[in-house]
Amino acid sequence: MDSSEQVARTDLEWAIGINRVSLKILGLWPDDKLTRRQNLIADAQAFSIFFLMMFTAILPQTFALFHVWGDIMAFTDNLQISVPFSVTVMKFFIMWIRKEELKPLVNMIVNDWFKTKTTLERKTMIKQARIARMIVMFGGIMMTLASIILIIPPCFGYSMRYQTNVTDPGKTLLLQSYFFHEIKSPFFEIAFIGQALSISFAAISYTGIDNFLGLVVFHICAQLDILKYRLLNLHNFRDFNAGLSYNIKDHLRLIRSVDVIDNTFNLMLLALLLFFGILFCMQGFLLISIIDGKGGDVSVTRICWLISILINTFAHMCLYCVVGEVLIAKCEGVYYATYSFAWYTLKPNQAKNMLLMMLRTEKPLYITAGKIFPMTMSLFCSLIKTSAGYISVLLTNR
Repeated sequence: MDSSEQVARTDLEWAIGINRVSLKILGLWPDDKLTRRQNLIADAQAFSIFFLMMFTAILPQTFALFHVWGDIMAFTDNLQISVPFSVTVMKFFIMWIRKEELKPLVNMIVNDWFKTKTTLERKTMIKQARIARMIVMFGGIMMTLASIILIIPPCFGYSMRYQTNVTDPGKTLLLQSYFFHEIKSPFFEIAFIGQALSISFAAISYTGIDNFLGLVVFHICAQLDILKYRLLNLHNFRDFNAGLSYNIKDHLRLIRSVDVIDNTFNLMLLALLLFFGILFCMQGFLLISIIDGKGGDVSVTRICWLISILINTFAHMCLYCVVGEVLIAKCEGVYYATYSFAWYTLKPNQAKNMLLMMLRTEKPLYITAGKIFPMTMSLFCSLIKTSAGYISVLLTNR
C-alpha cells in the first residue's frame, strides 16, 4: 500500500468512522462488500432491534395513551416520548428497507476519497467532512445525555415522568406503559431491561440515521465545491471538450445521488415535520406548566430531561434544514461558476456545449419533505413560529 492510498484510507476512516460504527450496531450500514451470511446476520440484528422497540416501547406506550385520555398532563407526557419513539422506529424501518439503494452512495464516498486528488480538493473534502463529524459528535453527546437521564435515575427511584395511578399503580417503568395484566417480578425486571435497551437503540437510531443523511449531503457539497473550482478553471484543460465532458458527467453523478437521497428520505422528512411540530408544542407546554407550578412536583432532573430532549429535537430538525440550505447554496455556486466562465470567447460548438451545462445548473438540487416542501431554514423558521402559536392554545385549555 503506497503512501497516498494510506492517507486516503486514514481520511476515509476519520470522515465516516463514527457514523459507520453506530449504524453497524443496528445492522443498517449499507455495505455491498458483505457476504450473504453477513447480510443475513445484519438483517437479523436489525429485525431483533425493531421487534424489541415495538413490543417494549411503542405498543405499551400506545395502550397507555388511550388510558390517560382526558388527563392533559399525562397525555402530554406520553406524547413527548411516544412520538419520538414512533418516528425513530419509522426512520429505522425506512433505512432498513432502503439499505440496498443507499449502497451506491457509500461506494461513491469511498471512491471519492481514494481517487487521485489535488491538495485543494482534499482540503475541500476534509472541510465538509469536519462539519459532518462535528454534527455526529454533538448528536451522540446529546443523545447519550438524554438516555442517561431517562435510564439511570429511575434505577434509584427518581423517575423523569409524570406518574399516574392508571399507568403506574406499582413499580415505575422507564416509559409510560400499560399492560393488560399486572407485571410482577421477574417480569417487571425483564420489561425494565427491555425498555432500557429500547431507549439505547432508539438513541443510536435517531442520531445515527440523521447523521448519515448529513454525512452524505456534506460529501456531495464538497464535490459541488470541487466541481465549481474545475468549471472556473476549464481553460487549464488541454482539451476543452474533454474537460467539459468530465465535469458534466460528474455533475450528473451528483444529481443522481441527490435524487437517491430525496427518494429515500422524503417521506421520513415529512413525518419529521409533523413530529417536530407536535413535540415542540408538547415540551413547551410541559416546561411552562412546570414553571407555573401546575405540572406536578418540580424536579431538577426532570427539567434537565425536558430541556435536553427539546435541544435534541431542535438540533436534529435544524440539521435537516441546514443541510438542505447548504446544498442549495453549493448548487448556486456551480451555477454562478458556469456563468462566470468566459463562455463568449469560445468557439461556436464549444459555447453550445457549455450552454447545456449552464441550463442544467439553473435548476437547484433539493432534499424535500414528501416531495412538497424543500428543506430550508425558511421552512424551519415557519415551523417554529407555527408550533409556538399552538403552545398558547394548550395553555388556554390547561
